[in-house]
Amino acid sequence: MSVAIQYRSLQLPEMEPSSELLRLIDIFEAETQVVIVKRNPDPVIDAYLAVVAHQMGSGFRHVLKAGSTVPHHLLPAHTGQEAFVADLNQLVGIFADLLDCPSVGLRLEVVNRAMCPRFHVDHVGIRLLCTYRGPATEWLEDACADRSKLGPAPPDVSDENSGVILNPAGIHRATPYAIVLLKGSRWQGNEGSGIIHRSPIVPSNTAPRVLLALDALW
Repeated sequence: MSVAIQYRSLQLPEMEPSSELLRLIDIFEAETQVVIVKRNPDPVIDAYLAVVAHQMGSGFRHVLKAGSTVPHHLLPAHTGQEAFVADLNQLVGIFADLLDCPSVGLRLEVVNRAMCPRFHVDHVGIRLLCTYRGPATEWLEDACADRSKLGPAPPDVSDENSGVILNPAGIHRATPYAIVLLKGSRWQGNEGSGIIHRSPIVPSNTAPRVLLALDALW
């Protein structure tokens, strides 16, 4: 079932270039399935995650009411914690304001492997992703994909061999710290569509990947 969602003017924090963040509202255009706003890496957050990523287990999930903040106790105490929490709060605030939702579901994933390694479409409205550490989300242009090949496939058949990729030139990858808005199949009028994307392979000899995912809750 699709849900009609109203949204108000996005209130932008002064610390970010408003002209770039204003691009986020492009996700409401009918033909737009993904919006990427690049951000510069934060060396303080980088240093913090380099130390604590291995202490965070698989991460955590938390529901935040609009206007509330991420509790510090969910993250290891170390230099840089405040900067990381502040950035999480900033993204939660932007997302909640963008969708005008009363609550936001937050997932912070700390993983050593691809969570969703096959190209797929999320059965959600609009989701925000931000990769802080490791390779970021990959997506496939619709013109370069065969949607009929999406779905379960034998485990030994890769995307590259399943037929879902018509042209590998259509595969793109976000950059670390970028704000990625993905439109799913449950957005109003988007049935049968939704951005085709997947988790990247995490090299075995690297530190864990740290990914933020936000979903609107009503």
